[in-house]
Amino acid sequence: MTRHLSLASDPIIGPGLKADEEVDVTLPRLARHQITLPDGHTVGVAVCGRGVPLVVVHGFAAEGILYAQTLSRLVDLGFKVIAVDAAGHGGTLGLPTGAASMTSYAELLGRVLDHLGVREAVLAGHSMGGRLVTELAAMEPSRAIAVVLLDAIVGDTWDRMVTLFRVFPPLLVGVGATLAVDTVTTLPWFGDPRQALKLGHLVTPIIRGHLRRPWRLLGPAASILRSRGSRSMLETLREEKIPVFVIHGTHDVAVPLSTAKDAARRARGDLVVVKGGSHSWLLKDPETLPAIVHELMRGRLGTAVLKAQLQRGIDPVDASDDEVEAALYEPDALVLDLTPRQWVHDTQALHRAPRFAWTCLPARSADG
Repeated sequence: MTRHLSLASDPIIGPGLKADEEVDVTLPRLARHQITLPDGHTVGVAVCGRGVPLVVVHGFAAEGILYAQTLSRLVDLGFKVIAVDAAGHGGTLGLPTGAASMTSYAELLGRVLDHLGVREAVLAGHSMGGRLVTELAAMEPSRAIAVVLLDAIVGDTWDRMVTLFRVFPPLLVGVGATLAVDTVTTLPWFGDPRQALKLGHLVTPIIRGHLRRPWRLLGPAASILRSRGSRSMLETLREEKIPVFVIHGTHDVAVPLSTAKDAARRARGDLVVVKGGSHSWLLKDPETLPAIVHELMRGRLGTAVLKAQLQRGIDPVDASDDEVEAALYEPDALVLDLTPRQWVHDTQALHRAPRFAWTCLPARSADG
């Protein structure tokens, strides 16, 4: 019996490239799919690369493909990148009206990973996506090799902000306006017009979709307001000894840097401060996050990935991509079928220098 219940359309990889072609490309491209879960829920995913699963969840009002430029650069590090559209975003249907908190969104993410055949993964999330991966890892610690939080809405400061939003909802509108301005100014029209055009090409269809169906965002917004505080789930990650990496921009107005410091302290995680980064700095420059992850892979993140492979009986030095994937995914995993067959070479030499500088504070330093 096939696990491939349905695909709404052929995967979209890029101009002139189909999913069954093997070509030599400068950078791998994400293939977009819509899958249908056993309960009938349609979900949008985008996949590329071979190796250890890196699951990425986007921020509020975004979708996975918006991060394509950044994510394609992470494949060099031995990851299969799996970008999942959260409920009510991109190619994913919204949740029923009874889904009253972020817990329901995290549970859906867990069902998606089960259907894709992902046993455990590095879980990464930006903004709202950071909340989802934190909650999923706290509910099911065995799923998480590590957790990477990118300007995430977790931490004591954010929890206090949500309390204020409940008392005076117009404050949430103000934060939403701040995020909208941040998204517009993320396009580097003057500093890097070429990058602005590339990002604009990704952003435009998302904006059109929101204009056509603005009500889709009401559910996620209401769920953020109704969700419980994040303190206990961050402490669970600490108790379960899940490596946590909190990456945050110094100029994030919507989600202040103090909330990242709270999260790093609660989870005993490493704190990475991106100098001059606004809320969507990883979209403004697709090179900075891969460079940060490259540095983290030389430390605790790399150790966590190696440990996960060793526990599955894999020799990280000599194992092939097929052997790694056989160990870390379920047999006949759907995500393996969805991955485009592309020749992926070491493309580090093709990368530009990161636009942003950053400072890494190990867990003990972050604690202080």
